[in-house]
Amino acid sequence: MTAPSTRRETATKKSLFIKTYGCQMNVYDSDRMAELLAPSGYETVATADGADMIILNTCHIREKATEKVFSELGRMRVLKDEALDNGRHVLIAVAGCVAQAEGQEILDRAPYVDMVFGPQTYHRLPEMVAKASNGERSKRRGARLIDTDFPVESKFDHLPQETTAATSVFLTIQEGCDKFCSFCVVPYTRGAEVSRPATAILDEALRLVRGGAMEITLLGQNVNAYHGDGPDGREWSLGRLIRALAEIDGLERIRYTTSHPRDMDDDLIAAHGEVPQLMPFLHLPVQSGSDRILEAMNRKHDVATYLKLIDRLRAARPDLALSSDFIVGHPGESDADFAETLNLVSRVGFAQAYSFKYSPRPGTPAAAHEQLPEAVRSERLQSLQQLLGAQQRAFNVASIGQTQEVLVERAGQRPGQLLGRGPYMQSVHFEGPDRLFGTIAKVHITEGLGNSLAGRIITAEDASSTTQASYIREEVTR
Repeated sequence: MTAPSTRRETATKKSLFIKTYGCQMNVYDSDRMAELLAPSGYETVATADGADMIILNTCHIREKATEKVFSELGRMRVLKDEALDNGRHVLIAVAGCVAQAEGQEILDRAPYVDMVFGPQTYHRLPEMVAKASNGERSKRRGARLIDTDFPVESKFDHLPQETTAATSVFLTIQEGCDKFCSFCVVPYTRGAEVSRPATAILDEALRLVRGGAMEITLLGQNVNAYHGDGPDGREWSLGRLIRALAEIDGLERIRYTTSHPRDMDDDLIAAHGEVPQLMPFLHLPVQSGSDRILEAMNRKHDVATYLKLIDRLRAARPDLALSSDFIVGHPGESDADFAETLNLVSRVGFAQAYSFKYSPRPGTPAAAHEQLPEAVRSERLQSLQQLLGAQQRAFNVASIGQTQEVLVERAGQRPGQLLGRGPYMQSVHFEGPDRLFGTIAKVHITEGLGNSLAGRIITAEDASSTTQASYIREEVTR
């Protein structure tokens, strides 16, 4: 048998384009797909034009997700036909949650698609690609391979080990959901809650840090429901896992998303005040400020519980900033219910938030109920977003005068400009040398914008140019 390294060297080079929709977990999954296909000679490219393989890694959360996928598939079909006219074969695959929920419909409506596979089966992708590539290439119909099972074996046991990493990376530790919120398809597309063993997570985190990662964001549909087997033979909670990750030399920052209020236990709350690497920013979706609607959503928490939880978190970490998710226009939501949501937002104060109009998902309980008029949902969303936007701007303006430690990730839009993220997930841009990429720089915040911050570097050891030195002199004499 040929060694994997030899296969990588001798495999014919081919181009791979992956379009990723939705959440950070899909970003993580797309990266793993690219790694799985690398030994077969596939190298990722930035556009679908000219690609030998196209993967749409889909998300079922947003409104009209399925129709958007079919619209994109129509454009991919044109590329496939043009390639066939020139004697070249292009594979088209649909992955992710839409693939899981609508697998057969995709093949029925888009017969030129070669492969459809769900989020739990992409570790089988190389085998599927081999089968599709060995099929009859003269036909314009796809290979029509589908894999939307929930396999007994964990996909994580079959993924390649990363050896290089970006400065800030995602690491999936938990998948699936047992909550069954009335509006959500995740339990049907990602399956029941499953947690990875702590040792596997720690090993992957160590490889990522050795490869250059300074910040790791732990991912899960209900990430704080994590309950993986620990190396000590006991079940570990997320708080215990975070404490172990914090012991990895070189891991400067730890984040986690997405959380459920029901799963914020005492140890995790305490970790926010006791683990310096755990960033003072928490995404904690509440969805509604009305107890009646929360019950209809099957959220399993009420407003009082959520507010008490916020108080406990802020007591543990006084500088904690919060973000959340909101859905307006859930079936049965009245004007009074919506007013209670606005009241909750005003009481808590959010640094960031995501807000959406309710849209029915086939097979979910809420989809069977009478829907509110579109105009009502749109008006409520606009009102909520105005309030949330004002809070975010106020939070950013309040950052003026602070010195923040910014993880420098990439170049900004202007020459000499750098872009990174501060502790509170705010984008921060400032002038500095390229050698700051992949470092943490101290930045004095000078401007708070609607969606970002501007500042100037004040870390003396990182300032090499005359311009940067002048920033320091100004800061000292201010």
